[in-house]
Amino acid sequence: MDRKIPKKRRLTLPIVMAAGLALLAGILYLSYQSQSGRALTVNSGRIVISTVTSGIFEDFIPIRGRVTPAKTLFLDAIEGGRVERILVEDGASLKAGDLIVELSNASLQLNVLGNEARVAEQLNNMRSIELNLEQNRLQHKRNLVDIQYQISMLTRQLSREETLVANDSVSQSQFADTQDTLKWYKSRLQLTLESQASDAKMQESQLAFLRETSERLESNLAISRQNLDNMNVRAPVAGKLSGFNVEVGQSIGRGERLGQIDTPDDYKLTAQIDEFYLGRVDIGQLAQFDSYQLQVSKIYPQVQNGQFEVDFTFIGQQPNNIRRGQSIQTKLTLGDESEALLIPNGAFYQDTGGSWIFVVTADSSQAVRRSVRLGRRNSQFIEVIEGLEQGERVVTSPYASYQNMQRLNLHN
Repeated sequence: MDRKIPKKRRLTLPIVMAAGLALLAGILYLSYQSQSGRALTVNSGRIVISTVTSGIFEDFIPIRGRVTPAKTLFLDAIEGGRVERILVEDGASLKAGDLIVELSNASLQLNVLGNEARVAEQLNNMRSIELNLEQNRLQHKRNLVDIQYQISMLTRQLSREETLVANDSVSQSQFADTQDTLKWYKSRLQLTLESQASDAKMQESQLAFLRETSERLESNLAISRQNLDNMNVRAPVAGKLSGFNVEVGQSIGRGERLGQIDTPDDYKLTAQIDEFYLGRVDIGQLAQFDSYQLQVSKIYPQVQNGQFEVDFTFIGQQPNNIRRGQSIQTKLTLGDESEALLIPNGAFYQDTGGSWIFVVTADSSQAVRRSVRLGRRNSQFIEVIEGLEQGERVVTSPYASYQNMQRLNLHN
């Protein structure tokens, strides 16, 4: 049988164009979604939006410092003992040499007395040795005088006998005896001179050793007496006594801390600074407290709990109304003022490290993530190096909930 074959419907141009446009729109939408990344809808009233401005950047950081004495000298017990008498109270103003506390140590006193006796005995022995050496030197001199006298007498006698031998008035034997005696005294003179030179050399060396030993012994004796005198603790410098808390009858060990003396009316500031600024703080940098100028005098290299310690000293006059332990606010200048793009310092910096920021679009409907480079910062502003333009608006509130987002959809 014959069947009727339906006629195929041909695609018209409008239909093809509509399908193509729909496909292209889908591709563009998917591409936009892949490029824009994750998004989050945020109430614009719950975030802080700030404007990029141009102005003068003051390179400083606020620091809270603690007032401490400029110089402190610690009082330690050189020798241990028992507290016998307390002459001043904690907080007293002292002059150099003022007696603070008296200690007693019977064992130390006996040791000092024993040392004095031993040193005195040794010094007496050395004095006896020195006396013997001196007597030996004088004995040599006496021997030389006697020998020289005998040589002189025999020389004259030999001269007379030489004339008498020619007349047979003196025997040849007697003349020979006189010659031998004179020769013997001359030989004895030579030996005595050599012995005297040798003894003098040895005596000089021995006397030098004895004097050196005597000086050492006397020095040791002086140290022993000084240790005994140190039982009376005195103020080494003028100042204010603090940290002094001892009682009569208390036993104090050797080297134990008794207190400290602070310089009167002379203070410095000690502050803790974030380790972020470790490379930017240097000796001599200036800080300001009200109308008073300070400078960095010492930087401690140890970093603890993310902070390092810095000492500041006053330049010229110091405030009259500050007290030890008081906390005061100062401003540490890190660099010169300069013209720069600025954004307000916000909590976003701790979340991004200054490497990116959300920038609000012109229609305020979105905030898009953008890479930026930020520079110096103070308590109020952060310097913009690149990535932002003047007049643009950015989100400066915390980013804790937006770390993985590429854009924020803003609504009221």
